Amino acid sequence: MTEKTTCAIIGGGPAGMVLGLLLARAGVDVTLLEKHGDFLRDFRGDTVHPTTLRLLDELGLWERFAAMPHSKVQTAKFETDGRSVTYVDFGRLRQPHPYVAMVPQWDLLNLLAEAAQTEPSFTLRMQTEATGLLRDGGKVTGVRYQGPDGPGELRAELTVACDGRWSVARRAAGLETREYPVNFDVWWFRLPREGAAEFSFLPRTAPGKALGVIPREGYDQIAYIGAKGTDAQLRARGIEEFRRDISALLPATDSVASLKSMDDIKHLDVRVDRVRRWHVDGLLCIGDAAHAMSPLGGVGINMAVQDAVAAATILAEPLRRHRITDRDLAAVRRRRLFPTAVTQGVQRLLQRILLGRLLRGEDPTPPAAFLGVMERLPWLSFLPAYFIGVGVRPERAPAFARRGPGN
Repeated sequence: MTEKTTCAIIGGGPAGMVLGLLLARAGVDVTLLEKHGDFLRDFRGDTVHPTTLRLLDELGLWERFAAMPHSKVQTAKFETDGRSVTYVDFGRLRQPHPYVAMVPQWDLLNLLAEAAQTEPSFTLRMQTEATGLLRDGGKVTGVRYQGPDGPGELRAELTVACDGRWSVARRAAGLETREYPVNFDVWWFRLPREGAAEFSFLPRTAPGKALGVIPREGYDQIAYIGAKGTDAQLRARGIEEFRRDISALLPATDSVASLKSMDDIKHLDVRVDRVRRWHVDGLLCIGDAAHAMSPLGGVGINMAVQDAVAAATILAEPLRRHRITDRDLAAVRRRRLFPTAVTQGVQRLLQRILLGRLLRGEDPTPPAAFLGVMERLPWLSFLPAYFIGVGVRPERAPAFARRGPGN
């Protein structure tokens, strides 16, 4: 079976759903292929940053988003020796929603999908996995897929790869990726919350390991940080040793008993890379397909969304006129390369400075002088808040996609 569309989008994550919604609102025929039957995946990035919240507002989706269960994180603190020092304060941002909203990603994706499906030019194909690219000479002309009814072909004037760091489309197109060294991995799990908790990011550190405690509605989502390449050793030690490690970092809690086996612990193989060229004729990569981000700062979703907004703003009119060119695709990379490179550079610097000592088994506690400066000059907490919550070159919704509340 062969079908046709103007723009085929591979992957229904944040980048794909935002791009599909924006292009559909411009009147472009869009077909989005998502390989799963739903969006229910645990331990996906669940942070919705101030610039993404502003985007939802501009798209007329704020009321529906605000009605979803979510928590608001306004600060990040470091606690040591009885001191609690705020080093990130989103409340200092001049944004309409100055906080990070913690919401299950599947709820956000369902909201975007429902909004997109009200547009007559948008088609969502669930349980449809891209398996390869269609070509005419050197030009990509669409995608091969495996769907509920078997294999098929979708021809498109433009195919956009939003299928993540292991992108099938990127590999099929032969796009080269530059890998950057990473010295850590992350293991995700959840713990029941004991009583009330302040909604702030609370790192817990000890020589050789660290925890990030992310408050959620009714539980805490935990990121355990350790040396890269040690997943097999960690699992071989067993759940009892793992619980002891966690208890040492969270000494006031008995909730670690809820971890029954190492199957409760999900490993994230951290990667930082960037595609040297984001496109070939007929194909564009954005989001993690173009640049895998470190989890430091939790900015990956925000970067993917900003890519999608920039791509829609640049490509909507050429696609609507059916005159998409190589120059148009190159313009997306030019727009987004600088913020991507700067953000990855800062992440890699933080990795060396903050995690290098920790992973060498040294005391990772920030120097007393640093904590003292942050206490005396609390306005400095604006700087990391801006980097995390707003980012380099934030994008605004294009005029053609904006709607009033409830529209």
